[in-house]
Amino acid sequence: MRRLLPLALAAAVAAAPAAADPLADAVRADMPSLIALYRDFHANPELSMQETRSAGILAAEARKLGFTVTEGVGKTGVVAVMRNGPGPVLLLRADMDALPVVEQTGLPFASTKRGTSLAGVESGIMHACGHDTHMTGWIGTARRLAAMKGQWRGTLIMIGQPGEEIGAGAKAMLEDGLYSRFPKPTHVIAFHDSAALPAGMVGYTPGYALANVDSVDIVVHGIGGHGAYPQATKDPIVLASRIVMALQTLVSRENDPQQPAVVTVGSFHAGAKHNVISDEAKLLLTVRSYSDETRKLLLDGIARIVRGEAIAAGIPDDRMPEVRLNVENVYTPATFNTGPLTDSSVALLTRRFGADRVKRMPATMAGEDFSRFWLADKSVQSFIFWVGGVPQAKWDAAGGDPTKLPSLHSPFWAPDAAPTIETATEAMVTAALGVLGK
Repeated sequence: MRRLLPLALAAAVAAAPAAADPLADAVRADMPSLIALYRDFHANPELSMQETRSAGILAAEARKLGFTVTEGVGKTGVVAVMRNGPGPVLLLRADMDALPVVEQTGLPFASTKRGTSLAGVESGIMHACGHDTHMTGWIGTARRLAAMKGQWRGTLIMIGQPGEEIGAGAKAMLEDGLYSRFPKPTHVIAFHDSAALPAGMVGYTPGYALANVDSVDIVVHGIGGHGAYPQATKDPIVLASRIVMALQTLVSRENDPQQPAVVTVGSFHAGAKHNVISDEAKLLLTVRSYSDETRKLLLDGIARIVRGEAIAAGIPDDRMPEVRLNVENVYTPATFNTGPLTDSSVALLTRRFGADRVKRMPATMAGEDFSRFWLADKSVQSFIFWVGGVPQAKWDAAGGDPTKLPSLHSPFWAPDAAPTIETATEAMVTAALGVLGK
């Protein structure tokens, strides 16, 4: 009889209903309200550093929950603070801005908004990077943590950040006193929706997760003239073409193959007529890396190659090319997930969702200015993770190959909102409690 008891007990446990999950149940009950907010955010996107409506919604929601709220930090940023006794100081961030993209998803709540960027370009506007899911998950997380104050101690800071898409918002908030006017965080956490994971999956990357992003402008000066008399000119198109080809050796022959690096010439403009050799060519580059050492190798190498090719082409000293960093065009430093916070958060997320829903991801060469919250003080623990957004049916139809699906920044990007937001909210609350929990 004693031998049979464990089997009987196991059968009884298997037959019993699953244990209640208060967090999952509360998030699920909140989903109708959150989906309504998501559709409103999606239909009313705002360009970088112009997110007044979105910021107002986040601020109003936080005030209702008992946060002390300050608006207009770093132009349109929101800082909501909830003090709950002594303990760690945790900052949770959501970015708010949309992209100058004309939406083509066909959703019934698709954006039809248009606007003019700070650069003066008029265009359609779309949440093509999923920041609408970020703001919605931010609200869901704030609601849960406010309702669970008995389960944590410390100070919770929740920020709505502007201008991520132009690499300006985190810097603007820090320069406006984020770490001096408000409690300075010991930990910072964020999530980003992903077009490379099915909806409801969680992805993470230890260490470097996103890249340094530099924009480099090169102006190649020549000596223009008639196309029939090239011997009387110094053709900037030929010189610029040689520069483009030589730049490829920075990655293929000078950089350590084990250190990721990208040098892409995204624009080449010169000349206006068939039979005129112009006196100028312009190249626009994006340069990606992780470490400071690799970044320096690439940027120094670009300057050296440009000057060397100009000398080889016989360009006089007073006509040497100009090489400059375009600091106004989305510079972001590399994003680093610190070990202790990453390890502890991943363990908690795996415990909540199961190992089959939590996946280690390779680092990406995309940029993300969340990095600045760690770089402003490297004693701060930092962690950003991914939440899959691809509808499961589309993921299956593509055989799990994200290259066959719309990417972030695509006019066709339409995450499966419910599982994305539900998972993100549960994950953010779980990670937050890992820092603040009693």
